[in-house]
Amino acid sequence: MKDAKSTILAGKAILGIEFGSTRIKAVLIDEGNKPIAQGSHTWENQLVDGLWTYSMDAIWHGLQDCYADLRADVQKQYGVELETLAAIGISAMMHGYMAFNKQEEILVPFRTWRNTNTGQAAAELSELFYFNIPLRWSISHVYQAILNGEPHVKDIDFLTTLAGYIHWQLTGEKVLGIGDASGMLPIDPVSKNYSAIMVEKFDQLIAPKALGWTLTDILPKVLLAGEDAGKLTAEGAKKLDVSGHLKPGVPLCPPEGDAGTGMVATNAVKQRTGNVSAGTSSFSMIVLEKDLSKPYEMIDMVTTPDGSPVAMVHCNNCTSDLNAWVGLFKEYQELLGVPVDMNEIFGKLYNHALTGDADCGGLISFNYISGEPVTGLAEGRPMFVRSADDKFNLANFMRTHLYASVGVLKIGNDILFNDEKVKVDRITGHGGLFKTKGIGQRVLAAALNSPISVMETAGEGGAWGIALLGSYLVNNDKKLSLADFLDEQVFGGDAGVEIAPTPEDVAGFNAYIETYKAALPIEEAAVKCKK
Repeated sequence: MKDAKSTILAGKAILGIEFGSTRIKAVLIDEGNKPIAQGSHTWENQLVDGLWTYSMDAIWHGLQDCYADLRADVQKQYGVELETLAAIGISAMMHGYMAFNKQEEILVPFRTWRNTNTGQAAAELSELFYFNIPLRWSISHVYQAILNGEPHVKDIDFLTTLAGYIHWQLTGEKVLGIGDASGMLPIDPVSKNYSAIMVEKFDQLIAPKALGWTLTDILPKVLLAGEDAGKLTAEGAKKLDVSGHLKPGVPLCPPEGDAGTGMVATNAVKQRTGNVSAGTSSFSMIVLEKDLSKPYEMIDMVTTPDGSPVAMVHCNNCTSDLNAWVGLFKEYQELLGVPVDMNEIFGKLYNHALTGDADCGGLISFNYISGEPVTGLAEGRPMFVRSADDKFNLANFMRTHLYASVGVLKIGNDILFNDEKVKVDRITGHGGLFKTKGIGQRVLAAALNSPISVMETAGEGGAWGIALLGSYLVNNDKKLSLADFLDEQVFGGDAGVEIAPTPEDVAGFNAYIETYKAALPIEEAAVKCKK
């Protein structure tokens, strides 16, 4: 505690803040990259006029409340005030659409990654670029707005992501880390910048509209991990710390997306490593040795924070429906007058699930709170399906919901491992699905037919990951690569606890996923009949 206190007083602590889907989290780390304090703020997206968004008030209130919570934690633990820092890093949900005019006013409410209204734009751009352009990417959003004839488009002066926006407001710099930038527009692996060919094609495509801008005019500058991304301004310090104690001048690392910080937090930036983040949404990131043989609609090509190519399978839905069912059991327990311990409820239900049939006894669950591009659905309807002769019991019921949480992820990764023969030495899991020890690991191992590791630090998540990128900016005296910095300075060879798949679980999940795919028309029908 004394060392942590002196680190804070000396201004050598590093702050990482990440905007997740349901929580904004701040982590303060010391010079040895260990967390010493944290803060958080819970929030939820809103469906407004058919689009998922967070209001600007919610963004700033959330950031300031999260920082205030961190500051209170520092005061409680160490009895000191947080006044200066060695570095700050900002991370957030990737992709989406934040468009601003010359007066720095947002032109339409923030459109998050969760929106799937960009189908026409994504399809046309994928064909134009011969590159899979996902629905949630920023380029899809801006082109869809153009196709829709939205009047605000002509007024765009700056287009960025949530992380890029916060960073801009704190530093005045219109920049973006390469990992987050790769979710705006494809990156050229040689130049480590937006693809010049695709920029030119897009500008030619929209030229007849005479909008008064080109892509280069409105996109943030791309930066690699470790590059200078500006300093906290006096105005930015006031926006972050409303108490007025935080001093300006703190260097910031390039802002990154949650995919990049997940790679960093799990030491998965080297080739033949990968990680799976499983929470409100899920995604897998496999760092490739070579390019895929062709574009796949289910697989996004992004980059590590230092620019290596990554095959990403992104699923809009993961644990939300599973959590809702657990919440139902919580209500039942309260109805009986039994004291509720959520950790106990999750633990009991998850462990009981593993006593069920490996194929879930024929039960099927679709966890689609929102649309799911990997399976071709623009909207979602959470749904549980069984036939009269299926083995309907609690163990199978919970197991099918656990399987459903990573089912779509399996469909995408089967392409990588079975069709493209991608090799991977280590996959690390992190996120809410892995909080109940061993269960999420075993389910994911069965889904991907691969050993899954979970580190003790995985619970620190993306806020810790972006703090590590801040450390890489200011504490990399040896000029190491990002992968070597993580190996030597952060993880020290710790690969976590590994669980390998059992043949029975793999065969069961394979049988489950075939029934799941065959039943997708039921989910499609549910979407059509309930508007």
